[in-house]
Order: sequence, then C-alpha cells, then structure tokens
Amino acid sequence: MGLATALGFADAVNGGEINLDQALGYHLQVNHFPPVPGSMVAPCRKAIEAAREGDWDRLIDLPDPVTWRDQNQAPVWAIVKAHHLEAFL
Repeated sequence: MGLATALGFADAVNGGEINLDQALGYHLQVNHFPPVPGSMVAPCRKAIEAAREGDWDRLIDLPDPVTWRDQNQAPVWAIVKAHHLEAFL
C-alpha cells in the first residue's frame, strides 16, 4: 500500500483502465487511515489539475464539513500534500 498503490492507480488512469475520479476514490479509501471521505474526490481532482498547470497556490473549495485551518478552501499544495497525490502529477 502507499506510494506503490498510488502509482498503480495512476498507471491505470494513464492506461485508460479507469478514470481519474475512480482512481482517486480508491486511493483516498484504501491508502489512508482513516479513509478520506468520497466527497474529497472532486477537490483532489481540481488540485491535481491546478498542480499540473503550476498553480500551487490556487484555492480549492472544500465540501462541508471539511475545513483547512478553519477555512472552507485550501491551497493546491496543501491538498496534494495531505492526500498524497504526488503519484497523480
């Protein structure tokens, strides 16, 4: 589990076997304890897209009741780091 699993999910996306949302759903549920809620799939996808564009400081809306430093938005870098999304970049 961990990075190897995330890399496997990313490879499956790149190979067209699953889509990014499916891979993120699996990654957030299987590679985290406790599992990250499925409501974080969309913010994680948006963070990956922004990171690929080099926009690491873009603020991404978080779903209720998720917060970051008591805010309902988090910067891309924080979402990538907290959810171990490096394999998907």
